[in-house]
Amino acid sequence: MTDFLTLGFLQRAIAAAALTGGLCSAIGVFVVLRGLAFIGAGTAHAAFAGVALAYLIGAPPMPLAIVFGLGTAWVTGLLEEQGRMKLDVSIGIFYTATMALAILFIGLMKSYNAEVYGYLFGSILSVTSEELQLTGVLAVLVVGLLGFFSKEFFFLAFDQEMAEASGVPARRFFFLLLTLIALTIVVSLKIVGAILVFALLLIPPATAYQLTSSLHRMMLYAVTIGVLVSIAGVLLSFQFDLPAGPAIVLLATGVFFLAVALSPKRAPKPALP
Repeated sequence: MTDFLTLGFLQRAIAAAALTGGLCSAIGVFVVLRGLAFIGAGTAHAAFAGVALAYLIGAPPMPLAIVFGLGTAWVTGLLEEQGRMKLDVSIGIFYTATMALAILFIGLMKSYNAEVYGYLFGSILSVTSEELQLTGVLAVLVVGLLGFFSKEFFFLAFDQEMAEASGVPARRFFFLLLTLIALTIVVSLKIVGAILVFALLLIPPATAYQLTSSLHRMMLYAVTIGVLVSIAGVLLSFQFDLPAGPAIVLLATGVFFLAVALSPKRAPKPALP
């Protein structure tokens, strides 16, 4: 019954799903705590615009996706830091502008290109060994930085002004966090797509938040949930001929609502004597 697990493409898909689910969930903890939820959507669509431009001019998609993704994350961060515009407003502008650019680039192509849409909706079953290796390298880099600077990132997530006053170079860590978010999104595009990567950044951490008040447990739970639902989503999609990205996200959503229903945070507080 498990003979299908010997298929090479499925093994790569499972490995990619596990890496992406864990990576997005780990960085997503800080996205949720810092209130950067919509930056995931804006950066994902900016990166997709870079992919579309790359296919239009015949260039490798990943470098331009990184340039567009990082550029969007940094500019929105600068606008918020300088007080010129609220973060949600600037993200909304970049979200619509970069999506319009992507549609424009696709419209300028002389012929239909299915690979471009793979980056929009995800194409996890077609992940190559090279893409899997790139995902693994980035996962090690991001998780390593998150672990090494975990105290600073948690401090920054809760109170950036207090972190700055305490001697933490909050500005540098804020832009490092934006950089890690953008890189995580870019490497996840081929696997779950620009539309659904936003969900993996939010749902597993939000689920973990329902289960614990400990920061370290929240990180552990989020990564565990992200990895498990991603692998399960791939297996379900293969067994029942479903799109993998939506299967992963809907499964994660179901786990989230289950966590909300069973959350210890919903327990009534004891009455005061």
